[in-house]
Amino acid sequence: MARSGRGRHIPCSMSSHSMIVVVIGVAGSGKTTVGALLAAAMQCEYLEGDSLHSNENIDKMRRGIPLTDADRGPWLSAIQARVLDAYESRRDLVVGCSALKRAYRRTLAREVPIHWVYLKASPMLIRDRLRARTNHFMNVEMLDSQFDALEEPDEAMVVDADEPASTIVDRVLSGLRTT
Repeated sequence: MARSGRGRHIPCSMSSHSMIVVVIGVAGSGKTTVGALLAAAMQCEYLEGDSLHSNENIDKMRRGIPLTDADRGPWLSAIQARVLDAYESRRDLVVGCSALKRAYRRTLAREVPIHWVYLKASPMLIRDRLRARTNHFMNVEMLDSQFDALEEPDEAMVVDADEPASTIVDRVLSGLRTT
């Protein structure tokens, strides 16, 4: 076990493999903030899934056009390749990725055991957060498409996205210790 800067014991690779944690939820749920803080606590890399979107996907979203499953396929494959590489290299990794549908989560988990963290949020909370965002390709007009596509996970640790990020990270770390 490693220690975080605040003296908490945190889960890290104790076996021959790594710990892969994927923080999921709709846009604006806090995946980036929580994921980066969690990765810092675990002393591992954080992968922002959005950074692997194609320019075409980003352009579509900027124009308010929801992505199709076909649009998401190469993006999910790129994330899964990074997840698999970390797992096979025995490196811990935290990923922020919407992974709204079960099929997307199955793609990401191919050949890799994943600890899922679902940031559950109400449409009202997300609407407020998206309105406050600047310089991000996901806009409030696409909110309905996010919730329409969402298939809430059965396999995830569910946390309230309205909680402070540090509280969420503490809950996740505590939950990971018991798995």
